[in-house]
Amino acid sequence: MKNKSIVVTSINQPTKALIETASKSLDHDFNFIVIGDSKSPENFQLENCDFYSLEKQLKLEFKYAQACPVKHYARKNIGYLLSMQNGASIIVETDDDNIPIATFWEERKDKFVAPCLINKGWVNAYKYFTDVNIWPRGFLLNKIHEPIVPYEELPQEECYCPIQQGLADLNPDVDAIYRLVLPLPISFRQDREIVFSQGSWCPFNSQNTTWFPSAYPLLYLPYYCSFRMTDIWRSFVAQRIAWENNWSILFHKSTVYQERNKHDLMKDFEDEVVGYLSNEKICSELMELSLKSGVENIPHNLIVCYKKLINIGVVGMEELKLLDFWLEDISQLAI
Repeated sequence: MKNKSIVVTSINQPTKALIETASKSLDHDFNFIVIGDSKSPENFQLENCDFYSLEKQLKLEFKYAQACPVKHYARKNIGYLLSMQNGASIIVETDDDNIPIATFWEERKDKFVAPCLINKGWVNAYKYFTDVNIWPRGFLLNKIHEPIVPYEELPQEECYCPIQQGLADLNPDVDAIYRLVLPLPISFRQDREIVFSQGSWCPFNSQNTTWFPSAYPLLYLPYYCSFRMTDIWRSFVAQRIAWENNWSILFHKSTVYQERNKHDLMKDFEDEVVGYLSNEKICSELMELSLKSGVENIPHNLIVCYKKLINIGVVGMEELKLLDFWLEDISQLAI
């Protein structure tokens, strides 16, 4: 019985990453779900992969699947709903240009005793994995050169981490500014993990990320916002709500390497500008919100957070309707 799930969205014919993931997923008890879109090839075929064409998605009972517009990465949300419906004990999300290595298939746990950052503000997680001047997409440009607490001086804490960000070697997730002016490839050190707890911010992405059931509602990717910010702003919302429940975010060693799909870097830069200008304000505003603790209050907290993002003008008002459908669909699932 496959009780774990890998979710990818793709508009390509099977890539090296998809083929490799599919070939290993069955051996490791993963159900591999690929969500297509209007540009996906009609003849997509890949063994050990559940491919959902747009036509197949529209036949699902999820209200979100009917309402979400096409041609957007946020349709990946449908893959999360399918995973929940299948009773997945974990959901691992990745992309169609991330090739898993052996450690990707190791058993995952949600509790750690690890070096922990508490109330440290903005901290560049990548600095704990390399001496290269590199930062994750969504990190504040004005904080790039700020020093970090040495790894050996961080307190070891026992933490619950239902959200875990794995790094990616060779072509890691960085912003367009980095790609335009600084060198790649790069590989990260493999002997560390670090926990971000209450009051310590770092963006995480949707490219090599593990989620445990308590955090499943926080998987929600917003549609009515910058394409390059959808997973980054999701991460800020998720971190803020996680702290309300005394949860932490784990950053760990690379378990994939990326052979990046073709991108227009200037278009990426254009889509990221709103993040460069707004990310600090977004997190400050989220910190000021009055939220409620408890897993049962996550839907309420999501609505409060997205209303704030709408209020400050970075997410469109239409998002609330999609979010309502997402929450309604989840409420019908036994998670």
